[in-house]
Amino acid sequence: MFFLVGNYSAFSQEIADAIIAKDTIKREEINPLAPSKAAFYSAVLPGLGQAYNKKYWKIPIVYGAIGTSLYFYISNNKKYHKYRDAYKQRLAGEKDEFGYLDDNRLIQAQRFYQRNRDLSLLVTVGFYILNIVDANVDAHLLQFNVSDKLSFQPDIYQNDINYKTNVGLTLNYKF
Repeated sequence: MFFLVGNYSAFSQEIADAIIAKDTIKREEINPLAPSKAAFYSAVLPGLGQAYNKKYWKIPIVYGAIGTSLYFYISNNKKYHKYRDAYKQRLAGEKDEFGYLDDNRLIQAQRFYQRNRDLSLLVTVGFYILNIVDANVDAHLLQFNVSDKLSFQPDIYQNDINYKTNVGLTLNYKF
């Protein structure tokens, strides 16, 4: 009798080992330096970090934003220098191209274009930094594991006691 029970337990151990399935999902290795590499590439050349992350559609947005703000910086800088040079010519007693404006208007125009030039420079630097941050965050999110095993679903069900509708959320994890 003892012999039969002992053999039965030995067979159950072999069966249990045979039933256990191995994990067939291949895990991709996480590269901890990828976000810093993408940020470095974007710092060297704007848009290069987006190309490293294979988000090619973001590159025209990066160049459009930085290019537009640079255009406004250059335009406001030219106009600022034009009004400043005209004011300097007027102080020197020479005739300038803005003869129809008085001195106060020339000073106001200088201040206006100087303020817009400085603001355009800040926007350009802001877009440049945003380009670097975007490449870094995107590289982090590329390594984020999104699995079909986890689901989050809204659920509407009827209460069995008073037959009122209840609303709930279910969080399911499949093993």
